[in-house]
Amino acid sequence: MPITVHFGSEILKTGIDIDDAGLFARVDREGALPTTAAPAPGDFAKAFEKAFEGGAETVLCFCVSSKVSATYGAAVAARQTMPERDIQVVDTLNLTMGQGFMVLAAAEAAQAGKPAGEILNLVEEVRARTHMYAVLPTLKYLAMSGRVGSLAAGFADVISIKPILTIQDGKLDLLERVRTLKKAWRRAIQLSEEAVGSSKVERMAILHVNAEAEAKEFSNQLGQVVPYSGEVLFAELTPGLSVHSGAGMVGVCFVVRE
Repeated sequence: MPITVHFGSEILKTGIDIDDAGLFARVDREGALPTTAAPAPGDFAKAFEKAFEGGAETVLCFCVSSKVSATYGAAVAARQTMPERDIQVVDTLNLTMGQGFMVLAAAEAAQAGKPAGEILNLVEEVRARTHMYAVLPTLKYLAMSGRVGSLAAGFADVISIKPILTIQDGKLDLLERVRTLKKAWRRAIQLSEEAVGSSKVERMAILHVNAEAEAKEFSNQLGQVVPYSGEVLFAELTPGLSVHSGAGMVGVCFVVRE
């Protein structure tokens, strides 16, 4: 279910009407960030009903973390209007491909014939093995959102402070501050190496916000330190979340094997 992006009275659906490139081209042109809104309960109800009409017996709905969006609450409200249906709404407490890897694991388990209860236990375990580290090249957009003062953001950019972000308690939070982008990338890669330890990577995605070339370079550097023989996914953060981080972000999300 797409989160919507609001430029004044104009409402755009993430992934349908607008992507990261379009979002930040407009933000830079207009000098202001849009607001965002979760899907309405009615939208979820329609999606649930469509699934049952298509032959589903049970719906497992995996929502972006309730700590960053009202999406989970909307899905729960929709479920409550359909008490006769078997619908289970999951607060993933995760974002972007952290949520995505939980969904992929659930879909594979469902295709293998696993029951809903077993699938839900599996995705909880996948979440516990998921890690994410990302680097912001500028605090400009956080300043525009009011999350940091414009003076502080400008000073940080002048001295080349680059925040390293991770998922903590269901939110995209600041983990460390590192001088220069090169060192910040190196530190994010080091953190990834430490998280993998003596184990191996089960799934991996490179994340970016309107920074495809930088994402590929980051992936190349990461691959020299953290070996992974599977397919590396490249995923945009998408406007529902990237509006809060800003353009240029690059990072990695991965699941470590048991």
